[in-house]
Amino acid sequence: MLDVCYSPHYVSATHTNSMEKLKAVADALSASGAVQFHAPEILDIQVLKQLHDPAYVDAFNTGTPQKLAVFSGFKPWTEQLRDAVLHINAGQLLAAELAMQKGIAANMAQGFHHAVYEYGGSFCTFNGLALVAQQFPQKKIFVLDCDQHGGNGTAEFTRRLDNLFNFSIYGLPFGCPTYARAQTRHIHKDRGNFAQYTLAVHEGLQQARDWGADLVIYQAGMDCHQADPFGSSWFTAELLQKREEMVFSLAKRHQLPLMFVLAGGYQPLDDLVKLHLLTFQAALKTYF
Repeated sequence: MLDVCYSPHYVSATHTNSMEKLKAVADALSASGAVQFHAPEILDIQVLKQLHDPAYVDAFNTGTPQKLAVFSGFKPWTEQLRDAVLHINAGQLLAAELAMQKGIAANMAQGFHHAVYEYGGSFCTFNGLALVAQQFPQKKIFVLDCDQHGGNGTAEFTRRLDNLFNFSIYGLPFGCPTYARAQTRHIHKDRGNFAQYTLAVHEGLQQARDWGADLVIYQAGMDCHQADPFGSSWFTAELLQKREEMVFSLAKRHQLPLMFVLAGGYQPLDDLVKLHLLTFQAALKTYF
């Protein structure tokens, strides 16, 4: 069975469906009987103060000052929202452990890669990708980010964490910079094609091998889909399924432990859940 970190504490009412979708995907997986759920404990806020500016962490923890507390875009601030984010980030660490032990695992999560040291942004409160690198300092953590938006926050954290590498494949740059351990591949949302995307995925996982990665964290964004408000016109559901199967098959072939998260997607909930389930179906097909 596929090990998946999730609990009902992951969900909070917001003005988006980005947390609502976590429960919907989990419910669909639960009905399938193909996964083993693991419920993480809440993360100690002191751990996040080692990663982010303590003033920002305190603001999110208490709700004041309000402007900083909701800087990620989730409004209004509530204790339920705070606790959901803390449980999700605890799930990052548990899923990383499971993936390094078993070769594959998932965290039913989203909302990491735009958060920088000083604050969150674009519905990313804390950078749970960089958090894994911080909490496993002896391990090389490689992020394969296939969200439609470039992972600018994770790129910035590569300058703070020597064991973090970010490889971002995107249609919308989102100010994503290139550094020594932060590489980017821009596949144009209208003039690009899946052949270019395939080459980028192969490049990314080859880079993970060359760097000696101990863990790949795969951001399986679904905002690339052609029907998404931010999507690429050529990226069909069939091609997204091929992307998922390609990522998992390459990671398995090269014996790269892999943990995945859901990342972006902004379609109506029912349509979005079907797309996110493609990732789990591909993982189950490849590993089990």
